[in-house]
Amino acid sequence: MPSSRPDQTGRRSRPAVRQPLRVLAVLLAMMVGVLPWSSPVQAHGTIINPASRAYQCWQSWGSQHTNPAMQQQDPMCWQAFQANPDTMWNWMSALRDGLGGNFQGRTPDGQLCSNGLSRNNSLNQPGAWRATNVSRNFTVQLYDQASHGADYFRVYVSKQGFDPTTQQLGWGNLDFITQTGRYAPAQNISFNVSTSGYTGRHIVFVIWQASHLDQAYMWCSDVNFV
Repeated sequence: MPSSRPDQTGRRSRPAVRQPLRVLAVLLAMMVGVLPWSSPVQAHGTIINPASRAYQCWQSWGSQHTNPAMQQQDPMCWQAFQANPDTMWNWMSALRDGLGGNFQGRTPDGQLCSNGLSRNNSLNQPGAWRATNVSRNFTVQLYDQASHGADYFRVYVSKQGFDPTTQQLGWGNLDFITQTGRYAPAQNISFNVSTSGYTGRHIVFVIWQASHLDQAYMWCSDVNFV
């Protein structure tokens, strides 16, 4: 049987060295087995057209989020990055579980744009968010990384006279426009929205009820009706 005692140079023989390494490898394998790994079910989506606030900031500044020019060129994204950059890095994961369709009862006024998530509170702040030009009839596009599908989408537009540059959004500031039917799992889902009577700056507020679980998403997209 090979000796595990040190030789005359003070070094241990190879079997004595390999044994602790085997034990360490086993322990690491056990730890890996219990770690929470990210998987496609962890990834979700957002409205990319007209762009939700977090997505617009990520798309515009994600690769240059330390650029001081953002403070002057896009002050609302600047304040959002200063408050919590993770809001933009995780633009696809702003979900809440188990609302059971009680969106209004579970989401206080002033917290609609953050989907009631405190970590995303910067998205609730009124100001000069960059706006997408839309006509009275426009298309809403969802990008869903994990292809969860939808039970439905609900679309609202802020009332004429509401000023998103100075006011936080509440339920009483919204006009209900439409609720869609179901959509099969897909990474890209688009649907048309028809409105009338809106001009100038508004918020398009969209609720996505995902199909795979009771997961709800709510976003604010800043638009300019032209």
